[in-house]
Amino acid sequence: MAITAQQVKELRDATGVGMMDCKKALDETNGDMEAAIDWLRTRGLAKAAKKAGRVAAEGLVGIALEGKKAAIVEVNSETDFVARNEQFQAIVGNIAKLALESDGDVHVLSEMPYPGSGRSVSAELTDAIAKIGENMNLRRSDMVEVHDGVVGSYVHNSVKPGMGKLGILVGLESSGDKNVLSSLGKQLAMHIANTNPLSVSPDDIDQEVVARERAIFAEQARESGKPAEIIEKMVEGRIRKFYEEVTLLAQTFVIDGESKVGEVVKKAEKDAGAPIKVTKFVRYALGEGIAREETDFAAEVAATAGAN
Repeated sequence: MAITAQQVKELRDATGVGMMDCKKALDETNGDMEAAIDWLRTRGLAKAAKKAGRVAAEGLVGIALEGKKAAIVEVNSETDFVARNEQFQAIVGNIAKLALESDGDVHVLSEMPYPGSGRSVSAELTDAIAKIGENMNLRRSDMVEVHDGVVGSYVHNSVKPGMGKLGILVGLESSGDKNVLSSLGKQLAMHIANTNPLSVSPDDIDQEVVARERAIFAEQARESGKPAEIIEKMVEGRIRKFYEEVTLLAQTFVIDGESKVGEVVKKAEKDAGAPIKVTKFVRYALGEGIAREETDFAAEVAATAGAN
């Protein structure tokens, strides 16, 4: 029998499963809605869809390095327990390696063939949801590449090499000694993990952010009642201080607590025998920006007890 678009929509609304899978389920069951739901459930698809609405703010940040480029991904799960699951870790590791070929585009990455499965990355995650029993998703991806130099990396709270709760990549463009560059890259990545700068230098900071800070500083300065020319100088002073706090090269280097990062890079140039340019950095902290569900454990226990 011919399956209508309305039937497909009804099944999709009932299960949350993708339209193509809903169409196939209805084709296989001659349009029987209940049978189609069971068909999806037996393949784990409806189960995966049911869990897809749950907040996934745990998981792992994964890093893969290859020559002069490195990729970073964040793959989320609902609980830290799953992040310790070897199957989940293998998925994160494979996705990070694939990200080396996607130029940091998470949408391209999600549709790339997952190795050995005949499925896309997104389909592999859907399959893993059904098997492991938790919502998972590929949240984001990025890549750092240099023409000549090194990409430094650091993973904090690592559960295995290249995988943990916080990951950093930093690109150093230079023809200098690669051992010196590698050491500097690791130190800068550790610094970035600690200070979370907004940009490499004032030149590449988001101007909307600067404008917002300037407006706040100006409003605060006006409350002092001082003349306009004094207020302008006060605002400019606050902006300079802001740059020192949020731009990498202007920050105080956490490892010695005294030097500016820019000075540390200049000093390393002498050891490396060539100029060094910090081209880009990426810092992924697991779950940052995800609105987590607040749960009342005592209320949950009471509700459970009342239901028994």
